[in-house]
Amino acid sequence: MSKINCNNCNLVFSSELEYYAHHITAHKCISTSIKKILILGGGFGGITTLQNIEKKFANDPVEITIISNDNFFLFTPMLPQVVSGLIHASNISTPIRYFCKKAKFLQANVESIDLDQQLVTIQRSFDNKLHTLEYDYLVLSLGGKSNYFKNENLKKHSFSMKSIEDAIAVKNHIILMLEHAAQTGNYELQKNLLTFVVVGGGFAGVETISEINHFVRQSISKFYKSINPKNVNVILISSKDRILPEINEELANTALRFLEKEGITVLKNSRATDAGEEFVLLNNGEKISCATLIWTGGITMKKVISELKCEHGDNGRVKVDETLKIKNRDNVFALGDCAWIPDISTNSIYPSTAQHAIREGKIIAENLKISFDSKNQLKKFSFNSMGIMAIIGNRMGIATISGHDISGIMAWSIWRFYYLSKIPTFGKKIKVFVDWSIDFLLPRDVTLIGTIKKKEIHGIHITDKIPSIKEQLSMKF
Repeated sequence: MSKINCNNCNLVFSSELEYYAHHITAHKCISTSIKKILILGGGFGGITTLQNIEKKFANDPVEITIISNDNFFLFTPMLPQVVSGLIHASNISTPIRYFCKKAKFLQANVESIDLDQQLVTIQRSFDNKLHTLEYDYLVLSLGGKSNYFKNENLKKHSFSMKSIEDAIAVKNHIILMLEHAAQTGNYELQKNLLTFVVVGGGFAGVETISEINHFVRQSISKFYKSINPKNVNVILISSKDRILPEINEELANTALRFLEKEGITVLKNSRATDAGEEFVLLNNGEKISCATLIWTGGITMKKVISELKCEHGDNGRVKVDETLKIKNRDNVFALGDCAWIPDISTNSIYPSTAQHAIREGKIIAENLKISFDSKNQLKKFSFNSMGIMAIIGNRMGIATISGHDISGIMAWSIWRFYYLSKIPTFGKKIKVFVDWSIDFLLPRDVTLIGTIKKKEIHGIHITDKIPSIKEQLSMKF
């Protein structure tokens, strides 16, 4: 049996159980005056909350921990541009440790949340070991997962657009379809390989389809001379009688006309009901032959959120009050995708957008500080969106800012300037700006990255069960 040394006092222990018991009693400073703040999720909401908490509690005795399954913060508004090869994936990904000035970061999956006992159980990826963490204050900022409405075929045969891995996978697949199409003279086969279908008429779907359309058509004109451009078929499926329900109808129609001018087919009042390797079936019975199906049809919550013992709203999101606290839980806050936040002024629910999550994170940090200072009056969340915008093609954008509709290259420029300013680090800003500048001069890269080997180390075996903090504190030595 391997021995374990204590680096603090040079004692030797025969098991991890003995070592942890020694460490918790001899070296771990357990003080009830040190409050533990636990943040679950490393998206816009979680990172904004973390940054503001670290500023407000710089001189306070608090222990801040942030948990995320990824070790980076992803700037999701630019995800479609990774698909089209405009931006390199690493340029919109910032390590979470960059934001941890005072906090501790743990890369792990959140397995369960016990609101009564104030415990969160996490699972490490490399050995599947479960650990239980205590908290005094909890912030829920966990993102959702793609909602396939319990249709396993759609889930199996489509790509999603939620993560950086999704974007890279879609890009590689598109290039692979171009390579295959370039090697066949069969009209029907080439048309099938070059049919790209995106489900979802919201911002994610529209931005994704426009980037794919530009990338495919430009790549064919530059590199794939054997492909007939007339065989390219780019289709957007919207379940509503319009696209972009987030904006007014007039501006949405402007976007629709532009997409159709660029060669994109928009199918309104249509839903995908089934799919296979080479087709997608619509609710009207139409069967579209395609080798590429991308799903952006909404999100739902993971079980750790949807099964939480509290009130829930649409799609399993947790209900919070105006201060962003979960009802009947004074020490638990929620924001972002997983929160069902009432907008009293409009008698509706706040949307789950990045700009809302950023403001919600600031309010939660302020309310945590108020709670620590034993003040009773927490701040209420209220936010009127400054605007909403999207890129819908090469040098073409749409935007509604302070009630004014803008389209064309001006909206495109505003989108770029605004989101470039919001990228977390100066270095990443420079890299994205360079990517954009190069695009004016050179065609997009069509390098196909093959399968990347990943070594799994789940086989690591630890014989002794390491007790949780609460178990360790209850031990008698």
